[in-house]
Amino acid sequence: MAIGEHLEPTVGRLDSSICVTIETDGRDEAAPQDPGHWPGDRVGRLQAIRDAGIVGLGGAVFPTAEKLGHEAACDLLILNGAECEPYISCDDMLMRERPMEILRGAIAMMELLGAKRTVVVIERDKPKAVDAISAAADELGDQRIHLTEVPTVYPAGGERQLVELLTGREVPSGLYPIAVGCICQNVGTAYAVDRFIQLGEPLITRIVTVTGRGIKNPQNVEVPIGARVPELIEFCGGYQGDVARLILGGSMMGYPLRTDDLPVTKASNCIVAARSDEVRQTFAEWPCIRCGDCVPVCPARLLPQEIFRASKAHNSEELEALGLSDCIECGCCDVVCPSQIPLTEYFREAKRALALETEHAALADVSQLRHELRSQRLVQRQEETEGLRDRLKSEVSKSDGKEIIEAAVARAKQRRGDNETA
Repeated sequence: MAIGEHLEPTVGRLDSSICVTIETDGRDEAAPQDPGHWPGDRVGRLQAIRDAGIVGLGGAVFPTAEKLGHEAACDLLILNGAECEPYISCDDMLMRERPMEILRGAIAMMELLGAKRTVVVIERDKPKAVDAISAAADELGDQRIHLTEVPTVYPAGGERQLVELLTGREVPSGLYPIAVGCICQNVGTAYAVDRFIQLGEPLITRIVTVTGRGIKNPQNVEVPIGARVPELIEFCGGYQGDVARLILGGSMMGYPLRTDDLPVTKASNCIVAARSDEVRQTFAEWPCIRCGDCVPVCPARLLPQEIFRASKAHNSEELEALGLSDCIECGCCDVVCPSQIPLTEYFREAKRALALETEHAALADVSQLRHELRSQRLVQRQEETEGLRDRLKSEVSKSDGKEIIEAAVARAKQRRGDNETA
């Protein structure tokens, strides 16, 4: 399905990526389980998680083994079930249906981290998930596992916001929660870890929310990684009505798609088929009036209007000073902006430009180093050549040069004799 051109955002678009097409036998049979797939030592277990392709399923797809492999002290594992964005409900459904597996996975991660306790965080508008997790925790009887309900306020699911809400500790700019003794993992990641431990199954499926008024039967579906989006839409009854936009992710932090001819990836937590009455129809952008409405709604406590000004001026130094890297791209500033400026898109574009500039600067440093090393080699070679020339001059000056000439003639005769023999 092609998405209308009038829906193309004014700033930024998805870049093309290298993809791998895997042909299967179509039998969908599980591989024989390796009894040693879950080693006894910590290093082996981390490597097994890495080999299983398990990543954070909250959207960032950060490698789970890297998070769990931190050597820094971790006293709290935060299991994030605070699914705060509109439309998305895959984590909510997972907690309802697989609470025991989630908690077992959390215990395995807690042991790898050496954490003293785990807090499962769920929003208050998910009572069925709260009941399911609570019942599973009582059945396990592990006193290290605690359940906490948080207010239904967007974006409560951000890891920095969760850490500060639960512990009162503020994660320093440019650092991760481990800097204050915490690690955040999604409930889907915990489920994937337990599935690997129990069945030896790598991360080959994930739950995707397929929703929007443009879908006949909205639902949560467990989907193989790599399945085509059109097949997923067809499984949910197909499209209905005038589908105006297809969004990968939620309505706040998702990306608009120009086509549905795409595969499901580990980051595909939600697909929204929105009709015309669900989406913004015009993208008219007016100049910033510096009202400051975007400042109080920013959960990262940034100055969006200043970052916007610096991004328009391509001022990388100011962008770094203003904390562009701390922007979580939640879209709150977009919603309140009276000038309809797509601030989040500008910030995403600025992040890409800043990353590219950093990469170019690193390449320039490498080139400069290579140039300096080459210059040093040339100077050294020149000094060696001049030293040899000085020695020859000194030897010639000490004698009349007769010995040197005779030696050269002898060498020439030797070469001539060798050629005639050959």
